[in-house]
Amino acid sequence: MAFRKGYIFAESRTPAAKPDETSIGGMLFMDGVKQDIYEVVLKYCRGVDRADMSLVRAAYHEDAMEHHTGFDGTIDDYVGWLEQTIPRYDGMMHIVSNHLSAIDGNRAVAETYGMGVHWMNDRTDPLNFTSGFRQIDRMEKRSGRWAIAERWVVREWSRSDAHRFMPLGDGPRGVRGQEDLIYKSLEWLNS
Repeated sequence: MAFRKGYIFAESRTPAAKPDETSIGGMLFMDGVKQDIYEVVLKYCRGVDRADMSLVRAAYHEDAMEHHTGFDGTIDDYVGWLEQTIPRYDGMMHIVSNHLSAIDGNRAVAETYGMGVHWMNDRTDPLNFTSGFRQIDRMEKRSGRWAIAERWVVREWSRSDAHRFMPLGDGPRGVRGQEDLIYKSLEWLNS
């Protein structure tokens, strides 16, 4: 991979450029593909944090597999597991940072580092915890859409946050579902 004038180039193992690619002097220019892949990861995080299962499901292909702490199976079963697991918490926030993706045509492998913060209204509850993780995603572009075909969530560390949370004070608060400020703002944008 090489960086030139702010563009990301990757060597292609395929003989001809795909629709989202331009071949330039034997190098392959990925036209927005890495951003498309990263946004799959971000939309998944929003979906989990806002308990928006349609957004979570949209991050995956219909036949996708998920390998997660406490879960291993199909995307349909994973969404059902999330629907039972998320209500145990009063809130959660997934924060992602380092993100690398390797792309070959309509297939990609993405590695994303992140932290997941989980909290209860009872600040002494041991279910208050933060964990550091990596998401290893095998993604595919099918019918013009990038989505996860298989995901492994690798937990690197975890810590208890019991007794560590402070009162929030006044101001806007996040809520689960369509009443959250992000959905109201998106409605405004689309009106």
